[in-house]
Amino acid sequence: MQKKMKARTAAFQDANILIGQGIYPYFRSISSAQDTRVMIDGEEMLMFGSNSYLGLTNHPAIKEAAKKAIDQYGTGCAGSRFLNGTLDLHLELEQKLAAYVGKEASVLFSTGFQANLGAISCLLDRNDYLILDEYDHASIIDGSRLSFSRKIKYAHNDMDDLRRKLSMLPRDSAKLIIADGIFSMEGDIVRLPEMTALAEEFGANIMIDDAHSLGVIGLNGAGAASHFNLTDKVDLIMGTFSKSFASLGGFVAGDRETIEFIKHKARSLVFSASMPPSCVASVIAALAIVEAEPERIDRLWDNTRYARKLLLEKGFDIGRTESPIIPVYIRDSEKAFLITDILHKRRIFVNPVVSPAVPSDCALIRFSLMATHTFEQIEEAVEKMSESFARVNIVLETGKVYQ
Repeated sequence: MQKKMKARTAAFQDANILIGQGIYPYFRSISSAQDTRVMIDGEEMLMFGSNSYLGLTNHPAIKEAAKKAIDQYGTGCAGSRFLNGTLDLHLELEQKLAAYVGKEASVLFSTGFQANLGAISCLLDRNDYLILDEYDHASIIDGSRLSFSRKIKYAHNDMDDLRRKLSMLPRDSAKLIIADGIFSMEGDIVRLPEMTALAEEFGANIMIDDAHSLGVIGLNGAGAASHFNLTDKVDLIMGTFSKSFASLGGFVAGDRETIEFIKHKARSLVFSASMPPSCVASVIAALAIVEAEPERIDRLWDNTRYARKLLLEKGFDIGRTESPIIPVYIRDSEKAFLITDILHKRRIFVNPVVSPAVPSDCALIRFSLMATHTFEQIEEAVEKMSESFARVNIVLETGKVYQ
């Protein structure tokens, strides 16, 4: 068995091939704060690959809150929430988050991935059904794999296909529809009004993963349910802190009884160490800033509209994005790596996204906006993208072939 495992790991050469070609784009070492400009290998680069949508990761009030929490509580909790790892700070944040997203209660997890893993895996039984958007995040997929329930996927954001799938299921079975609020690669928003109508018709519950929606859409950035004024129609709201909220961790919010169930049944909560005090304090500070400074969200959307305008004028294929996540489709993995490398050398940081993160014919450059970007920075990045495409044979929406 040991030799077979070693043979399998030794056979993995994908990374070495890209390294050999000089276009390996992963694990790039950043030696500065996550901001619109970062330092890599001693050089300053424009960052368009970050999930820090509101640009809060370097905010002085958030850093100060983290420092004070370390002074008071130390660097860790040395145990799970279930046993010795619950601080008054955790309870404070859970109350504030529940109020923020409009639910009775919430529970914290150490990461957003663990939040989905724990909640999804524990809620349903063998005769129940999880219904997933085919483009749901990997944490949702993995959570569903740990569940004893039956799994069904519907075509991405296709409510007609969702209706077909729901109509095939037993009326008396428990059914949970799970979708991203904003899809992390495509940038489009869940079709929640149609989804909630279908859930009512077929007796299903809804869980929305707002990892990329919090701080972006809804009242004060409260997410997709708030965006559509459908908070009372969504049973569970999940979110992460590693994006707009400048920290690390995740949560699930819902009615009090369901949250109590998750707190006692989710294995990734019961058997994982709790969020460190500094991370919790960071989120509390970030949440206060988000609610007090809604103009940050306005600036994010100003930047989003401006970037979309420039990219479309240049003829880039940006799909159906409706958010600060703008996919620039290349539809060829090797070319996506080449473009990323050319841009890196021109001091523009973007992320290539290839299969299995997206379908094999949907390779893309993920261009992400922050509230703290300037129009001049966006202009520079888009112009350098155009020039980089000129070095790789790619057909743009205008029909122009760069070569």
